[in-house]
Amino acid sequence: MREIIFDTETTGLDNRADRVIEIGGIELDNHFPTGRTLHLYVNPGDRKVHPDALAVHGITDEFLKDKPSFAEVAEEIIAFFGDAKWVAHNATFDMGFMNAEFERLGLPPIGNERVTDTLALARRKHPMGPNSLDALCRRYGIDNSHRTKHGALLDSELLAEVYIEMIGGRQAALGLTSAEVTRGPGGETSSEETVAPLAVRPTPLPPRLSPAEIEAHAAMVATIGDKAIWNKYAAD
Repeated sequence: MREIIFDTETTGLDNRADRVIEIGGIELDNHFPTGRTLHLYVNPGDRKVHPDALAVHGITDEFLKDKPSFAEVAEEIIAFFGDAKWVAHNATFDMGFMNAEFERLGLPPIGNERVTDTLALARRKHPMGPNSLDALCRRYGIDNSHRTKHGALLDSELLAEVYIEMIGGRQAALGLTSAEVTRGPGGETSSEETVAPLAVRPTPLPPRLSPAEIEAHAAMVATIGDKAIWNKYAAD
């Protein structure tokens, strides 16, 4: 399964008037980076970079003057993404801008079925938050100290690491196996993977609910009626 972790920088926040000025993308194949990347700066025409946006990404109008228009790079973007999933943090923002750019060129939009929003994924996985990209980097121990400004490719690289951690792609291979190295009579080495045994907690954790809380919950469930889903768990 191909996925493209991507990010955009824009002249402002209104996708009907503002324009994409940078796009970065990282290709994943079955949740592993392939090494293929996309990084483009785009001239927004007569649309100037809003001061608030400039403070975030630092991309100036002067820097963009000699860059290609979106029309000139659209084919390269479409070819890079191909039939892959589009994966972004707060994807509603990025896809709103990308589809607005495609619409200006008479190109079909990218449907929601092809989009994965890592912010929505993070909110389900960590409902207490915070779930900004910086916060998720801290949560998963990903070094983002070099991120002084937002940049599409750098943010895509960080998001790729966060995404792999969130879906368990990297953790699934950690701590479950170990390699035992043996030496033959001629000094040659060989290794054999062994499965590490799972530890069993010697003493069960105490219940977190007090008897009063359990009684109050039972009383609440009784008011719902016989079809309350909690009755099934109580029966089990």
